[in-house]
Amino acid sequence: MDRAIAGTVRAMPIILASASPRRRELLERAGLVFEVMHSPAEEIHDASILPERLCEMNAELKAAAVAAWRPDATVIGSDTLVFIDGVPLGKPADLDEARTMLRRLAGRAHRVCTGVCVIFPGGLTKCFHGTTEVDFMPLEEAAIDAYFALVNPLDKAGAYGIQEHGELIISGIRGSYENVMGLPVGMLMEVLQEFCPVKLSMRG
Repeated sequence: MDRAIAGTVRAMPIILASASPRRRELLERAGLVFEVMHSPAEEIHDASILPERLCEMNAELKAAAVAAWRPDATVIGSDTLVFIDGVPLGKPADLDEARTMLRRLAGRAHRVCTGVCVIFPGGLTKCFHGTTEVDFMPLEEAAIDAYFALVNPLDKAGAYGIQEHGELIISGIRGSYENVMGLPVGMLMEVLQEFCPVKLSMRG
C-alpha cells in the first residue's frame, strides 16, 4: 500500500483500488488525499454483456476486493474498455495483438467506456460510467510502428493511451478526455460530494 499524497487533514480515508498511474495522476490533479491499493480481483471478459454494464461490474469487483480489507475507507474501483462493433478491446496480450487492435481502430470511430464503483463505509455502493467517442486517423503500418516506438501499448485498453502521443493516432473526441485516460473525474467528484458521510481530505 502506498500513500499517494501526504495530507494533514483528518477525514475519511479514500483508497484508489487501482495501480494505474493514469488514474492516480487524475485523482492527484483533482486534489484528493488518497491511498493506492492494487485490487486482486479477476476481471470479467464477456462480450455478451453490454459494454456499460461490463465496465461497472469489473469496477465493482475491484472495489469490493479492497473494501473487504479496508471497511473504514471509501474505496474507488474503475475499469476502462475500448469498444468497436460491439466488441470489447481490453489490454493486448502482446505486440501482435496490439497491432491488430490498432489496425481495427484505424480510420474509424469507437467508444471508450470507463465504469466506476465507489464503496463507502457501511457498504453503500454507487456504480456509474462515462462514455467517450474517439475518432482514429487512418494508420499505415509505419504509423503504427512509430507509435509503438514511443508508447508501451500492453498496459492500455485498446493498445493506446490518449495522453501519450495521442496526436499521432487520434483525430478527435466527443466527450470527456479524462474518461479516455481511465477515470471520469467530474462524475466521481459529484458522487463523493453527494454521498460521502464525512468531510473529504483535499490537497492544499
